[in-house]
Amino acid sequence: MGAHEPVLLKEALRLLDVRPGGTYLDLTLGRGGHSEEILRRLEGKGRLLSFDVDPEAIEEGGRRLASFPGEHEAIKANFRDFLGEIRSRGVGKVDGILADLGVSSPQFDEGERGFSYRTDAPLDMRMDPGKGKSAARLLEELDERSLRKILLEYGEEHDASKIARLIARRREEGRPVRTTGELVDLVREAKGPKGIHGKGHPAKQTFQALRIAVNDELGALEDMLRDIPEALDVGGVAAIITFHSLEDRLVKRRFRALSRVEGSRHHPVDEVPSFEDLTPRPILPSEEEVERNRRAKSAKLRAIRRIRP
Repeated sequence: MGAHEPVLLKEALRLLDVRPGGTYLDLTLGRGGHSEEILRRLEGKGRLLSFDVDPEAIEEGGRRLASFPGEHEAIKANFRDFLGEIRSRGVGKVDGILADLGVSSPQFDEGERGFSYRTDAPLDMRMDPGKGKSAARLLEELDERSLRKILLEYGEEHDASKIARLIARRREEGRPVRTTGELVDLVREAKGPKGIHGKGHPAKQTFQALRIAVNDELGALEDMLRDIPEALDVGGVAAIITFHSLEDRLVKRRFRALSRVEGSRHHPVDEVPSFEDLTPRPILPSEEEVERNRRAKSAKLRAIRRIRP
C-alpha cells in the first residue's frame, strides 16, 4: 500500500489559519493527514469533526487521530450531509472547513476496490462499499445513450460514443463488463492504435467518469457548497482542493457568487458582500510537490472567508 501524502497541505492550513479554541471541519478525512495537522494547531483546545463515507478511512483515520488531546470525532457520513451532522452534535457555526476532493491513495492502491485501471479487480468504485450501485452494475443497467452522456460530461472523453457502443454490444452478447481489466481492454479497443498513444492512460477519463457517476460526486459537492455559508462563522474560512475541471468550475462559480453582490446599471446594489474570495486565482502545487507526489499535478486550491454576519 502506498503512503498517502496530503496535497497542498501547507497552503490549505495557511488559509485556514487554525487557532486554538476554534471549531473546525475536515469534510474528507481520508487517512487523516489534514486532520492531524489541524489537531496539532488546536493544541488540545477547540474541536475538530472529520467526515468520510469510506469505512476504512473512518477506522484508519480515526485511529491516527486517537492519540491527540482535545475534542475530535470521525463521522461516517457523506460531506453533502455535514450541516445536519454538526447540528445534531450541537455545533452552530465553525471557524474553518477543509475539503480535499481527491480519491485517497489507498483507494487507488488497494486494487480490489475497483478504482484503478492498473489492477484487474471487480469493477466497484463505491466510496462506501455498503451503499449504492457498483460501476459494473451501472454498466449493466444504463442504456447506451446514458452511458455516452456520463462519459462525455464527467470524463470529457472524446471517444464516448465508441466506448458506450462497445459496452452495450458486449451486454447484448451476454458478456457484460464486470472487471477493471475488461473495461481497460474495451477502451483500448474503442480507441484503436491512434488513441492509445496519447498522454496518460487511455482509460483514465472513462474511469473518472464512472467513479463520479457511481458516487454522485458532483451532486454531493453542490450540496456541500450550498451549505457552507450556513456553517461558517464571521472570520471563518472554507478551503477546497479539487482535482479536475468539473469540480473546480463548481467551486469557482460558487465562491465568486458568494463574494460579490449582483447589480446592474439600472438596479445598482450598494450592499457589501458577506464573503471575501481569498483565491481569485487558484493556488497550485509547487514543482517540488508535483515531483514528490505525482497525484498533486492537477490539484487546485480555492478558499473564501466570511467577513460579515
